[in-house]
Amino acid sequence: MSVQNLNSYDPFADEGDPLGDNADVGSTADYIHIRIQQRNGRKTLTTLQGLPKQYDPKKLLKAFKKEFACNGTLVDDEKMGQVIQLQGDQRAKISSFLVENGLEKSTIKVHGF
Repeated sequence: MSVQNLNSYDPFADEGDPLGDNADVGSTADYIHIRIQQRNGRKTLTTLQGLPKQYDPKKLLKAFKKEFACNGTLVDDEKMGQVIQLQGDQRAKISSFLVENGLEKSTIKVHGF
């Protein structure tokens, strides 16, 4: 009895890497993330992270605070870099503010309930 199908044949050997040479598939480095976090009771925080380097977060925070009439702060995170935190649910306002000031809507991800 001869078993011919057990030889070492790799059907994917000639395919190579299925992703090609694109190593950053699925990376979140090119998106701006706007999230909401629940504090206590009805209080919420809105966080903005992943801002491109050409934007000054301090000036942007000052503009957000003046435009949305809310308080906010700039937090340094070891993984995410500088994160802007604003009081209240400001997700839609931040998204429209960034689109009006030259960012593409496709680079902005709005998360939350």
